[in-house]
Amino acid sequence: MPSAAFSSSPPPDALESDPVKMGWMIGSPPPPERMIRFEDGSYFQFPQMRWSVAHFRELMPTTNVSRGLGAPSTLARALQPGIDKVSFVPTGSERPMTWGDSLLVNYTDGIVVLHKGRVVYERFFGALKPDGQHAAMSVTKTFVGTLAAMMVAEGTLDPERKVVEYVPELGKSAFGSATVRQLMDMTTGIRFSENYADPKADVWAHAAAGNPLPKPQDYTGPRSYHEYLQTVQPEGAHGEAFHYRTVNTDALGWVLARVSGKNVAQLLSERIWSKLGAEQDAYMTVDSTGTPFAGGGLNAGLRDLARFGEMIRNDGRYNGQQILPKAAIDDIRRGASKEDFAKAGYPQLAGWSYHAMWWHTHNEHGAFMARGVFGQSLYVDPKAEVVIARFASHPTAANAANDATTLPAYDAVARYLMSR
Repeated sequence: MPSAAFSSSPPPDALESDPVKMGWMIGSPPPPERMIRFEDGSYFQFPQMRWSVAHFRELMPTTNVSRGLGAPSTLARALQPGIDKVSFVPTGSERPMTWGDSLLVNYTDGIVVLHKGRVVYERFFGALKPDGQHAAMSVTKTFVGTLAAMMVAEGTLDPERKVVEYVPELGKSAFGSATVRQLMDMTTGIRFSENYADPKADVWAHAAAGNPLPKPQDYTGPRSYHEYLQTVQPEGAHGEAFHYRTVNTDALGWVLARVSGKNVAQLLSERIWSKLGAEQDAYMTVDSTGTPFAGGGLNAGLRDLARFGEMIRNDGRYNGQQILPKAAIDDIRRGASKEDFAKAGYPQLAGWSYHAMWWHTHNEHGAFMARGVFGQSLYVDPKAEVVIARFASHPTAANAANDATTLPAYDAVARYLMSR
């Protein structure tokens, strides 16, 4: 278990913790004090994590998400240097901040802004390069939710059927009596703590089950994601409230695999990644049985993440073809119950909802986004015709630590670009 994730000492800032300047994993071999390993948990400690998130496939087993054999799609460029000076007021503050300053505050590793499909801003920091991949963390969930929305629109997946009808193995778990839609919207009544700051939280037991390394001799728990899902117990009633819990996505991934005959990495490649004209293959981390981590295992190039967002903004059409049914995009964009969402207690996200594993602002622009721990995000503003993709390595997992300087910044840049 990555124990340093629970350290209470103040972390170094973005410049002090720059992984290249710190010299992590440089040398043949690197000196012991600059070595990062998966087996001892150092890969997930801060500041080592700032290197790891751009190098996961070097540390743990993965499976490929092929981009196919076609040429990359063109991303036209029309850079807007004025974006760095765009000013906004962070939530709960009275002091303005510029977009450029916010990037370091949020430990940004890479960020790209598209306006009307053109790259108007792009920067890379630290260990992430334009030709590299970065952990998307829970942005992965949005890809899985989008695949589910696609299959619903095509009629191959019934959102009102019970999970047990697709995956009988989950019949004795809390998931069995939930509907597929309740998985997609995370309104299941299950017992699962997502508190990364608590070393005893269920999220760490889930991670232990999915750890591909040999288990300790005294380990008696589940040994794969599929085994873990079968142990999840009920808490509360299905359909009454939104509760953000990673295992919902793993259960949904199992449903999609059972319906399609392909695991989520294969399905993502076949139905989306190979059609985007992506520049790079993506990849997903896997457990000891080769099952992709549907809840957070995707690693991808930054520009390719932006391509996905642009496809969503354009009603599922991109690279000269209709990749997703427009009906799927229409369903994604409608959001869900604000009242159900409010019960989860996100004070910085008042008036939001969660639907098909997308987070919906319900602001006047109809903006919605994908979010992942440590600052990963994909923001789509339909009215401003803006897509923002960001990879980051913030020392705090919960996005509450960066939302105050992220969400108003995204809105300010979208409004700035609308006026150009």
